[in-house]
Amino acid sequence: MIKKLPIHSSLVTQEQKGSVEYQVCCLTNQIIRLTQHLQLHRKDYSSQIGLWKIVGKRRRLLFYLSKRDILRYNDLISQLGIRGLKTR
Repeated sequence: MIKKLPIHSSLVTQEQKGSVEYQVCCLTNQIIRLTQHLQLHRKDYSSQIGLWKIVGKRRRLLFYLSKRDILRYNDLISQLGIRGLKTR
């Protein structure tokens, strides 16, 4: 199992450690790691709850970014390889 995944260095510089892009990258790495853990341990329900919370937080951050700057949002989801938000 991979413990730490590298954050895309092209997305984040040293000055941007608190930016939305950095937070979404960190949350995406945690989601990937927890998903791999849950594939091995299917009945670990406390990890499932933690995964749902992390996914919700990432979703809220992506929604915020899509409302503030759609170009940065589109660039981020294309570089991370994640799906965009559902529109109503």
